[in-house]
Amino acid sequence: MLATPVPPAFTLDDLTPVLLLGTLVLLVSVAAVRFAVRAGLPTLLLYLAIGLAIGNEGLGIRFDSAELTQVLGYSALILILAEGGLTTSWAGIRSAVAPAAVLSTIGVVVSVVVVGFAAHWILDVSLEIGFLVGAVVSSTDAAAVFSVLRRVPLPARLSGVLEAESGFNDAPVVLLVVVLAHQAVPGAVHDPAWQLVLIAAGELAGGAAVGLAVGFLGGFVMRRAASTSSGLFSIGILSLTVLAYAVAVEIHASGFLATYVAALVLGNIALPHRPAIRAFAQAMGWLAQIGLFVLLGLEASPSQLVPQIVPAIAIGLVLLLVARPASVLLSMLPFPMPLREQLFLSWAGLRGAVPVVLATVPLTVGTPHTGWLFNLVFNLVIIFTIVQGPALPWVARRLGITGDHHTVDLELETTPLEELGADVLQVQVGPESQLHGVEVFELRLPVGANVTLIVRDREAFVPDARTPLRRGDSLLIVTTGAARGRAEARLR
Repeated sequence: MLATPVPPAFTLDDLTPVLLLGTLVLLVSVAAVRFAVRAGLPTLLLYLAIGLAIGNEGLGIRFDSAELTQVLGYSALILILAEGGLTTSWAGIRSAVAPAAVLSTIGVVVSVVVVGFAAHWILDVSLEIGFLVGAVVSSTDAAAVFSVLRRVPLPARLSGVLEAESGFNDAPVVLLVVVLAHQAVPGAVHDPAWQLVLIAAGELAGGAAVGLAVGFLGGFVMRRAASTSSGLFSIGILSLTVLAYAVAVEIHASGFLATYVAALVLGNIALPHRPAIRAFAQAMGWLAQIGLFVLLGLEASPSQLVPQIVPAIAIGLVLLLVARPASVLLSMLPFPMPLREQLFLSWAGLRGAVPVVLATVPLTVGTPHTGWLFNLVFNLVIIFTIVQGPALPWVARRLGITGDHHTVDLELETTPLEELGADVLQVQVGPESQLHGVEVFELRLPVGANVTLIVRDREAFVPDARTPLRRGDSLLIVTTGAARGRAEARLR
């Protein structure tokens, strides 16, 4: 008897509508960035809205696989963490690594405990499920934070803590969520707490070691096998960060921490084609963010979100007003940080894709009575991103922590800056800056740094030594790599 051939699940006839819809989603997502920037909202909200609009209760695209959401979500998070590490300056976060590491570990535990007890009481669930809720929502999101913070000139130490925390805290949170989800499964073996702590510490240490090894060894090899094609070289560098994840997971270490550490190393050692690497990493990071948030919007159903709005607001208020401030205050005790900066650090703990992806973990491991968790976390992320995001510039001004100028790296792919040993800085003279009225020669920039262009009232001109600076001016400064730090210090 002949077997009946099974038709393929995806054919050429399906390709055209998929490409049509996919490109339209990407184009709308790219265009939405400008609106999000003007509104002061992280772009994740618009991408989630696009997913909801084309989903089962919108245009009718059906997607309800928690397993596939988790797999694709992890894949996107790898690229997002890689982009974060490759574009992060070690000099900018070096002094913030220790406080960020404490906030990403001890601070996470404090947040989980506070939210866990609150969820136990508010949601009427067991303490195990309550702590699971606390772990899921405890991770801050780099994409959400920095899409807003790019508009806020902050002290270098504070922005460094936020940047490093968002890169570090995914790894311990993922471990914690997986452990708690498995512990809540009926019949599961409950390991003692001390053993879980040792396992988690070992996985984090292993992930960091793998990241360092892949970063330095991979960078050493890539420098000597450097391709004349900047595109091929960029693909190789990004592949190393993915390799770090795979190697770490294979030896039961933290893949996410390995990815971020490897990317951080590769982004800060002497490599050719650096502008191309950063541009490629940023493009892949944007693509991963768009795909991930649209996917999460597809997974959600508006009709199922409504019943979880009030619980999400209650848990979110506990997280924002109690858990996050407590974790920041306790974590910063060993470090000298003004109270107003700690208050801003508490408010700036935006949630994004990571909690929503982690909300699928209990569904995939079979944790009972957690089908509502995805909808609660989805609501919490949307509501509190709307509340916290636009208010960040106002909060920074009210706390008096905004700087007078904001230094931004510029990507200039047409100029081989790495061969010249040069950097280009853009400096914005703030509305209350003491640089107002100072003439260019009075800046006394170090040898190797010079103001080459000023943009004033949308008109650009080349200044001379006697040109006075004005509030609102945008300065373009060309400096050698060796003089950059001294030039920034002089401006501050």
